[in-house]
Amino acid sequence: MILTPDTLLFIAAMLAAGALAGFVAGLFGIGGGFVVVPALASVLTLLSAGGDAIASDKIMHVAIGTSLATIIFTSLRSVQAHAKRGAVDFEILKSWTPWVVTGVVLGLFVAQYLDGHALKLTFGVGVFIMAWHFLFPVLTHRGPVANEMPKGFMRGGLGSVLGGYCTLLGIGGGTPAVLIMTLSGQPMHRAVATAAGFGTIIAVPGTIGSIIAGLGQSGLPFGSLGYVNIIAAVAITSMSMITAPWGVAAAHSLNAVHLRRALGLYLLVTSSIMLVSALSPPSRTAPLLADPVPAVTTINADISLSNQEEDHGI
Repeated sequence: MILTPDTLLFIAAMLAAGALAGFVAGLFGIGGGFVVVPALASVLTLLSAGGDAIASDKIMHVAIGTSLATIIFTSLRSVQAHAKRGAVDFEILKSWTPWVVTGVVLGLFVAQYLDGHALKLTFGVGVFIMAWHFLFPVLTHRGPVANEMPKGFMRGGLGSVLGGYCTLLGIGGGTPAVLIMTLSGQPMHRAVATAAGFGTIIAVPGTIGSIIAGLGQSGLPFGSLGYVNIIAAVAITSMSMITAPWGVAAAHSLNAVHLRRALGLYLLVTSSIMLVSALSPPSRTAPLLADPVPAVTTINADISLSNQEEDHGI
């Protein structure tokens, strides 16, 4: 691969996104998908506008697929750390896995029928819901509504929705998973630890599906395997592992309420940017320039016919 200026810019931007994603994950206790997806989408949009052969309708697919790939490593590392302390409830993960994976498959299926604008709109709405939750944590304050995790149809429905929702957004599902478990009477430390495992359950099939769905597609950025950009995934993962402990250290020196509000504001700004981008009307320059060519051809044809008529004395 030739290291062109655009290539170096892309790598540098992904390293910066990985550093920020790791710091935010450590600071707020969330996955980096809320940082990675908008960062990767912004960089690829800039490269596409700069003349690179990147299809605009593939940008969000690549951003989401790559984000899911990075979550595999970060969530596994988190699960390993929590498991050493005996905080991960593997029975919950085992019983929920089939339904969550079903939701992931459904999410991947739906994503194939959504263009870039629709995926941006989906991401923007989903992040807005998360922002509202952190700014106004009504459900968190009301306490548990049950003494055990949902079973039967409730488990199947919630698990499938969780998997599909997170796949369409490119996130690990830590926040909604923690909410479900705490409302079901699980202790907070066990909920947070187990939620990291949901990230792995979502990210592994989500990444594999994104790779398969993108194979053979044109207009993908360099370094892509299907809808997963390997360069970005490696850069983001390596940097996030370095900066995550910095975020954890910063979190312990800040007020918890202020942290929640800061996260809510960040998510609110991110969702607003995505929604504005999704709802902005596409450029109509190209269609307006498409008609003059046939007109010129017709005029040339008329002139040619006129000349032939003059040559034959008609």
